[in-house]
Amino acid sequence: MLHSEAIRERRPQLNPIRLDAADMVILRELSDDARTPNNVLARRAGLAPSTCLNRVRALREAGVIRGFHADISLGSLGLDVGALISINVHAQARKNMLELARGLRDLPETLNVFVLGGEHDLLLHVACASTGDLRDFVAAHLGSNQSFVNTQTTLIFEHLQPVPPVRTNQ
Repeated sequence: MLHSEAIRERRPQLNPIRLDAADMVILRELSDDARTPNNVLARRAGLAPSTCLNRVRALREAGVIRGFHADISLGSLGLDVGALISINVHAQARKNMLELARGLRDLPETLNVFVLGGEHDLLLHVACASTGDLRDFVAAHLGSNQSFVNTQTTLIFEHLQPVPPVRTNQ
């Protein structure tokens, strides 16, 4: 998820989508709270509600807005153990890197998969009910996969998400 403070001003881009100041306000506001009502969003962007709705639709169709998400407490679902798992892929298997990443993405424990450049090839973010379940996940899906050279599991004790700035002109 993109923190709204990262959306400050228009930057040069390679894609043909032209974003104006109102689009940037819409993106910033929805990044803060995807449930912002259209009439509030329109007022903050300086647009008519119908125009704002059309802008949001166009941003979605262009792929700028990829979705709207709920922030769910994994602990409330009994998923008390989170981990980041760094994976190195065998040189012979690197041609299949995206296929390997997609396979990991589709596992029920997986929250995110990142394809990296640098020391590690993949970074997997998972949630499990217990450390035993995490161990079993690593053994079943990573340790037994001949495409992976090695893995390094790091437990997550806390996940502190950015706090949206306090608004004074609502």
